[in-house]
Amino acid sequence: MAGIDNKVKTTNDLELKDRLVAINRVTKVTKGGRTFSFSAIVVVGNEDGIVGWGLGKAGEVTAAIAKGVEAAKKNLIKVPVLKGTIPHEQLAKFGGAQVFLKPASHGTGVKAGGAMRAVLESVGITDVLAKSKGSSNPHNLVKATIEALSEMRDAYTVAQVRGVSLEKVFKG
Repeated sequence: MAGIDNKVKTTNDLELKDRLVAINRVTKVTKGGRTFSFSAIVVVGNEDGIVGWGLGKAGEVTAAIAKGVEAAKKNLIKVPVLKGTIPHEQLAKFGGAQVFLKPASHGTGVKAGGAMRAVLESVGITDVLAKSKGSSNPHNLVKATIEALSEMRDAYTVAQVRGVSLEKVFKG
């Protein structure tokens, strides 16, 4: 959609919490033997509608996580969270991973597994039904979940884009 920018510009005034989604040991074979390094996928969020993901690679686990956190802070998005849930159903795909998010009533909890749960909790969503189909690769699951959340629109935004009143959005 043109005219809607959900990237968040400043990270100074935000209190972001990071969650490690997956860590992977990678081996490079050279003539001198095997060289080990680590890649970490990290999700950061303020649990109030802002989330981002990052990938860090380094020779040590802690350095990879730190690089992942810095990368995640560079691509934050704003997600509309209404009373602890999402505004509408959303389907998204990235690579072989496909995710389906559905709003849930208060008290349901986050019904999602693994990588999706980390992203949804970082956003601040407390009640949602989620299903992942296809690949369970954490990298693609995180990216598909972020894609689904970035396509979310609340009723106020829809009314603003269409140039109509809020009441007309619900009637028509």
